Amino acid sequence: MLDQMLKDRVAIITGSGRGIGKAAAIMLAKSGAKVVISDIDPEPAQEVVTEIQDAGGEAISYIGDVTGDDFANNIINCAAQKWGAIHIIINNAGFTWDSMIHKMTDKQWNTIIDLHLKAPFRIIRAAKPWFCDAAKKEIEKRGKAVARKIINISSISGTTGNAGQANYSAAKSGMIGLTKTMSKEWGRYNVQCNAIAFGAIDTRLSAPKEEGASMEKDGEVISLGIPKQIREIATMMIPLGRLGTPQEAAGPILFLASHLSDYVSGEVITVSGGL
Repeated sequence: MLDQMLKDRVAIITGSGRGIGKAAAIMLAKSGAKVVISDIDPEPAQEVVTEIQDAGGEAISYIGDVTGDDFANNIINCAAQKWGAIHIIINNAGFTWDSMIHKMTDKQWNTIIDLHLKAPFRIIRAAKPWFCDAAKKEIEKRGKAVARKIINISSISGTTGNAGQANYSAAKSGMIGLTKTMSKEWGRYNVQCNAIAFGAIDTRLSAPKEEGASMEKDGEVISLGIPKQIREIATMMIPLGRLGTPQEAAGPILFLASHLSDYVSGEVITVSGGL
């Protein structure tokens, strides 16, 4: 049954207190997965945990900044200590800090590269005992390892570039290279590693900048969203005529997390409404 196709699977989803990450967490939990909800802010993370638990699912929260030096090892240990296994890693956490390249500071560049590329690298590296070493034991015992999944959330900015996003585009492009390399390095352990390049999905990162959403990073306030006029122009360019919903974005994540994608690896799935 599709509604329990992730039964007994353990998933870590970074940035899952809001937006795409939240929608994916709820969808995976409804499909039977045990989910670690990770976010930099405790309140939205706990709200997602509570929603999953109230619906009969299993979830815990892990609060922290994915760029922290200890984050990767700690979140892996958190999941492993709670459930004794890890099967799915979804590197989703992120935000944008835009500027034309001649105005972009080193801090803007380094922050976005660390967030979207260095952090996923560290998390994947920290998962080695629960992916590769666990697979070796399964192969020795049963002749085959359980399928495990790494899903890296990229962007069409990483596949086509985008003015004002040299840092973000470079990081998301790098994530695709990381994805393809991991599919080759860990394929022998029955690990499928894929990326999803999202287009315009209706979250606070694509909301009108005039609404004033922001976040703080290392003492600096970063404005979120895009100018209303740019958002309207982008919407007109999408063949489906609208932005995607977080729930629509979560569908392909569920596919890549499930047994339905056991022979899909090293791929980049574009989810952009035809853009």
